[in-house]
Amino acid sequence: MIIIYTTFPTWESAEKVTKALLEERLVACANLREHKAFYWWQGKIEEDNEIGVILKTREDLWEEVKKRIKELHPYTVPAIIKINVEDVNEEYLKWLLEETKST
Repeated sequence: MIIIYTTFPTWESAEKVTKALLEERLVACANLREHKAFYWWQGKIEEDNEIGVILKTREDLWEEVKKRIKELHPYTVPAIIKINVEDVNEEYLKWLLEETKST
């Protein structure tokens, strides 16, 4: 299991990409949260509201999920961050594997 973290400019764009990934069985679950973002962009510090998305999926789908996020994402340079999960309860992992497609 891995967790993929990315951010979106609006709820609409976050939900659109999240639902596409779910429908394609590339992720089993997603959590969306609004937060304040501060970041460097084109030589200056920007401040904005963003939607952070935590996607839960299987390790072997990483490349495919990353590719789909890039294809669907509205940002020029989206953050697509893979977080390796060292330990997870067996029941949750079993559910995640059943709900995502096998490669």
